[in-house]
Amino acid sequence: MSVTLKRMGEILSAFNNKDLEAIVEGFDEDGEFLPAAGAHPYGECFKGHKAIRTALAGRFAVVPDIQWVDAHTWISGERAVTEWRLTGTGPNGPINQLGYDLWTFREGKVLKKDTYDKQVTA
Repeated sequence: MSVTLKRMGEILSAFNNKDLEAIVEGFDEDGEFLPAAGAHPYGECFKGHKAIRTALAGRFAVVPDIQWVDAHTWISGERAVTEWRLTGTGPNGPINQLGYDLWTFREGKVLKKDTYDKQVTA
């Protein structure tokens, strides 16, 4: 199975619907999720279904109305880039920031999702 715009749309829908089972099922068993923030130069690394599910459940709990909107995707072979605007309401108020994900796939499953976003300051 190759990566397609249709498949990327399904992934975005799963994230916007906070459908943890669909999201996790879309990851390879060895898949990695690297959010933008963390204690390391690469942020953090959550590897495997259980760790990814736990990390995203925490994110959805902190920002329950989180949405990735105005998304645009480019695909090249087994890699994709998605540019988006993140909206929601976090503990410190409204969120409205631009970002992107670098995706690597293996046989149609997400092998790596590496997130980068703009840091909005007052």
